[in-house]
Amino acid sequence: MWLPLTKEAKCAFAYTHSPIFFHFSQNPRDFVVREEPLYSFSGAGEHLILQVRKKNLTTFSMLKIFSTFFGIKEKEIGYAGLKDKNALTSQFISLPKNKVDKEKLANFKHEEIKILSQTYHQNKIKLGHLKGNHFFIRVKKLDSINHQKILEFIKKVQIFGLPNYFSYQRFGNDGENYLVGKEIVEGKKRLRSKKMEQFLISSYQSYLFNQWLSCRIELSRLVCDFEEKQIEKVFLEYFKTKFQVDLKERVQGFLNNAFYKQIKAQKHFFKLFVGDYLCHYPFGKNFKIEDVFKESERFLQKDVVPTGLLSGIKAQNAEGLASIIEENFTDIKIKSVGQRRFAWIFLENLEYCYKEEEAQGEFHFFLPKGAYATNFLRELAHQEINLKEEE
Repeated sequence: MWLPLTKEAKCAFAYTHSPIFFHFSQNPRDFVVREEPLYSFSGAGEHLILQVRKKNLTTFSMLKIFSTFFGIKEKEIGYAGLKDKNALTSQFISLPKNKVDKEKLANFKHEEIKILSQTYHQNKIKLGHLKGNHFFIRVKKLDSINHQKILEFIKKVQIFGLPNYFSYQRFGNDGENYLVGKEIVEGKKRLRSKKMEQFLISSYQSYLFNQWLSCRIELSRLVCDFEEKQIEKVFLEYFKTKFQVDLKERVQGFLNNAFYKQIKAQKHFFKLFVGDYLCHYPFGKNFKIEDVFKESERFLQKDVVPTGLLSGIKAQNAEGLASIIEENFTDIKIKSVGQRRFAWIFLENLEYCYKEEEAQGEFHFFLPKGAYATNFLRELAHQEINLKEEE
């Protein structure tokens, strides 16, 4: 396995426009998140469902507050996903109905939490039980020139979508959680909290995924920038520089005229390889690609997307050329279950409004679960977003 274990290992941008300048401060006024549940709640059952709005609190902090207030264990409270601390967020949680005193519920008050609605359901809400999240983002210090550049970017992103990188939230304030996760995987470090150990291991999995996705974006860029007859040479040079090893013998069987024509014919910027695993989008099963051209057309139509590996013992591994690349970002020592994650996502219901007098831009959009709105801002700006204020 090849791995650049440094904070300087940046993720490649998918788009090539010049930087767009604006100011973004993640706070409850300028960053709003609303969770959309996976299913409708029945209105009857043994679990009380609360729609709650919070600010300046992590989801875990909010759960602890409810646990203490109602006198129930935190693990009895169900939730579908974690929401940002420095935002105004709403989400659904479930509590065992027979352990919630109605009078106490009616009198619940907290400066940073508001109960918006309540109903009932037969099952506890489980992690991952959400369709996705609706976002509102406001950026400031946006002049008319950069506003015009945003309009051009939006035209492209509505067609081609975004790389589904894990964002900074996954890696801690110092950006180095994944290093601790790697030490845990290698048996060099142990923590008392198994929950924290698993979180840090997941940060390591996320880092590997990001570096793989960045590599595939760089390869896709080479395909766009060079002619068919040049692809073999630039690929081999890239592999040797990137992985510090000569992969010529291993990849030669895949680099042929049919491959060059196949990959150049794909209309989407992100190029699919034989052996990749795709997934029906936005919901569905993973499947191994067979007809690359056919699936590349479906990718462009937003019916399927490529997936990347989160290392683990039961995860599906790519094959062929896709596998040779993927194995450089795989750690077989990770004993988590593992899975495949969307490598690409599409924004839905994207709206943008420019307020010239205030020099502000406002965005509304929906993203599927597991996708980060801050990735949209990063790709839009075409530079790393300064998030010091969030910390």
